[in-house]
Amino acid sequence: MSAVELSDADAQAVLVDLVKTPSVSGDERAAAELLVARMQELGFDRAYVDEAGNPVGVKGSGPRQLVFLGHVDTVPGEVPVRIEDGQLYGRGSVDAKGPLASFVCGVARAAVGSEWSVAVVGAVEEEAPTSKGARYAKDQYQPELCVIGEPSDWSAITMGYKGRLLVDFSLRHAIGHSAGPEQSAAELGCEFWAAILAGAAELNADEPKLFTRLDPSLLEINTADDGLFQTVKLTASFRTPLGFDRDAWEARLRAAAPEHAELTFYGGEVAYRGGKSNPLVRAFLAAIRAEDGKPRFKVKTGTSDMNVVGPQWQCPILAYGPGDSKLDHTPNEHVPLEDFQRAVRVVTRVVEQVTAE
Repeated sequence: MSAVELSDADAQAVLVDLVKTPSVSGDERAAAELLVARMQELGFDRAYVDEAGNPVGVKGSGPRQLVFLGHVDTVPGEVPVRIEDGQLYGRGSVDAKGPLASFVCGVARAAVGSEWSVAVVGAVEEEAPTSKGARYAKDQYQPELCVIGEPSDWSAITMGYKGRLLVDFSLRHAIGHSAGPEQSAAELGCEFWAAILAGAAELNADEPKLFTRLDPSLLEINTADDGLFQTVKLTASFRTPLGFDRDAWEARLRAAAPEHAELTFYGGEVAYRGGKSNPLVRAFLAAIRAEDGKPRFKVKTGTSDMNVVGPQWQCPILAYGPGDSKLDHTPNEHVPLEDFQRAVRVVTRVVEQVTAE
């Protein structure tokens, strides 16, 4: 499939229009339809919204598949869209409409080898525990190579992500006098959180690197009472390392919880890390160097759709995209437009190199 002419200004317009279109998790339809329209204009052979709500564009018709899996949804929070000093501000400019737009524009510019089909997928609900878009996509494709759309910085590639697990803790406890010996529900909730921290510290005792440690976070804790009973609820998140024994950790927390407490575990994703010795990695290293970059490898302590599709697809996989991930979800989210343009050119080079083989 031949390349199309796409100026830097037109590529920037794709990104700006996408960032301007709100797409909080669960409400992505307008952004999905916008992206499909752009891919149709850019000469993709097929462009449509799939049954999960993902915008999809396919270029080429060969039997070998290369999948670029980004995500079109964002977290809540309005960041006024504007360009200042060469930086595009806006919710999703980094996480992860910048990477997704670079995939769309980079693939549009690329000549795809006759043996290949290249799909760009903008997954919905990546920012939600459901990961609806990626869970649907993992059963629709059998790629030989996969690129996940997440900010890595234009000159770096991300090879792996930690896993994730969430727990909701709830306890209803009879109210006692504050001067009496009985612990309050709030105190029992705090003791449970302390037990979580102690358990994680024990597991992490011989693990100096963040990527190999279990990282707990207290997301929220609330108490309420009706005059007779006090209720405490908390939600904790765990970033889990490779080889994490979820069953053993759940059993440990159930044993540490006070009597009558209710624990619900959910949102579990296993950690995943791709290999470095494959044509996809080599193509990215060469493409970054061709843009005068010094390529770097990263691993991330968060999660991405790599955790969803990687274990099933078992193909060479990495994450790539312009932007600084430290700006994810922040009020200051922005991406340098020159870095976006470099990323577009990197994607084009990668597509042409791997589909020529």
